[in-house]
Amino acid sequence: MIQVGVNSVLFKSYDFAQAAQLIARCGYDGVEIAAIQGMCEHLDLSRWQEQKEELQAIVRENGLKFLSMEVASLDEDRLLLAFQAAQAIGIPIVNIGPGGKSGVAEDLDASIAKLSRLSEIAGSYGVTLCVKAHVGNAIYNTPTTLAAMEQITSPSFGIDMDPSHIHRSGENAEEALPAVISRVKHIHIRDCKGREQGPGPIELQACGRGDIDLYGYCEAMVTGGYDGPVVLEVIGAQPAHTIEQVTAVAAESYGYLNACLKKLNAR
Repeated sequence: MIQVGVNSVLFKSYDFAQAAQLIARCGYDGVEIAAIQGMCEHLDLSRWQEQKEELQAIVRENGLKFLSMEVASLDEDRLLLAFQAAQAIGIPIVNIGPGGKSGVAEDLDASIAKLSRLSEIAGSYGVTLCVKAHVGNAIYNTPTTLAAMEQITSPSFGIDMDPSHIHRSGENAEEALPAVISRVKHIHIRDCKGREQGPGPIELQACGRGDIDLYGYCEAMVTGGYDGPVVLEVIGAQPAHTIEQVTAVAAESYGYLNACLKKLNAR
């Protein structure tokens, strides 16, 4: 059955213990821990050994699982630390973006080559490296995702299929998913209004608030046999957002996703 989680970046103004407690109270199965330098480092890769036991205890005490880690960076030294931390802590998936610029053939080639190399390193630690199509980056839509899938053969490589980026690239996510589902190993999910560059205010990223056909997306996910994690990733929370505001986004999204997946007999 599909497991549903939250990226802790939504709770970036609060510590990981608070985030995990509230994520569990909302009903989620697990958490994606943010290790995003300059944005949210609930997992500080420079001292992951010091944090290991505390983080494991927090997740265990709240009845959660580590579903994934988001690093975002393509820096190889940083990713090596991420793979080491993931192996030691028990985090199966590390998520990154592709880098480069959309429409630049050389950037696409370079991105694919780097992802291929990094996937082999991830595999040596028993970890899966996933990349998402990202608006403005070299891999940004279905054709560029398919190019990566064709050229990267490592079993430790997977697609992180985020419907909001596909939507903002001009495609309908529920129609795009079947083409790549065979290599999808992680799903970041959120809603958005329109097809503008940014995902919008955090309230409008809550699942069911925007213009993406997320029920159709969930249906395509289940029809395609996907059984990996589905993780709410809401970007843009600010210190001015109260704990009640960010928790409301998580709770509303859980209710929507859980209802969709239950109707589809996937939970």
